[in-house]
Amino acid sequence: MKKSKGEKVWIVLLLAAALLSACGGRTSSGNNSAGAVGSTPVAMRVVTDDLGRSVTIPTKVTRVVSLAPNLTENIFAVGAGDRLVGVTTFCNYPEEAKSIAKIGDTMNPNMESIVALKPDIVFVSTASQIEAFMKTLEANGIAVYVSNPGSLEGVMTGIRRLGDLFGTASLANALAESLNERVAKVRSFSTYDPRYPMDLVYQNKVFVQISKEPLFTIGKSSFLQDVIVSAGGQSVTANLETDYPKVSKETALTLNPEVVILSDSEDNKEPNEVFKNSPAVKNGRVYRINADLISRPGPRLVDALEQIAKDLHPEKFK
Repeated sequence: MKKSKGEKVWIVLLLAAALLSACGGRTSSGNNSAGAVGSTPVAMRVVTDDLGRSVTIPTKVTRVVSLAPNLTENIFAVGAGDRLVGVTTFCNYPEEAKSIAKIGDTMNPNMESIVALKPDIVFVSTASQIEAFMKTLEANGIAVYVSNPGSLEGVMTGIRRLGDLFGTASLANALAESLNERVAKVRSFSTYDPRYPMDLVYQNKVFVQISKEPLFTIGKSSFLQDVIVSAGGQSVTANLETDYPKVSKETALTLNPEVVILSDSEDNKEPNEVFKNSPAVKNGRVYRINADLISRPGPRLVDALEQIAKDLHPEKFK
């Protein structure tokens, strides 16, 4: 069956999870050596990415490639979309991203195309095959910056870092502050207590269904755990290992969720049949949310948070 673009993004995330452990502790930096293009010296500086890697970049960044849809969105959001010279086939937002040169998908970028674009930096998420192509890029003097937000706060920090990197700190900080205010408002309505985020007893035990067959969900390391808790829910898969684990039907039967949230895509429009007798299905508490909103840790993740909070606590958001 043909899969939608939204679901393809989730498949990329799921397939990439096994690749991440090999590169999580890697320390390396871009090889923009000597800081020169031809005979013209280029001022350089060192920044730190989300993996704690030191990355050497030009002081003025003018040409970048994004290998993840959320990074493309974030770069546009901080006012640097005009510096993108290459993006993936999944990068469909904002509208302007569709007209930028495509360099393949997140899992299989075309190295020759990227090198030919002569970017100052290639931005990747931890859902990319970092280990497979990092050496190629760095051998060509192209810095690699890794983004890995694990929470809503991580998203805001990433936005601020991009603003500093691109010289658009004022815009980026204002955006992060605005998003933080919206998050705080949702948390105040949802009885979120940052002191005891996992100890509160919530009325809504939530299962996030990433795909129906096979049944994938969110694990303890996914940024979506923070979204569910902040929206006033209790994730029934908060203790599962990895970001996006596959769940057996035997395990799923024991979860008995009161709410099922579907990452809405062509093949994921209804709960897996294992939940047919769950309180969620019996009480009609199955909610769909656009797969792009829920899969991309960027500004629109706050839209997803607000929608989930309203679904979980409609009486508080009238």
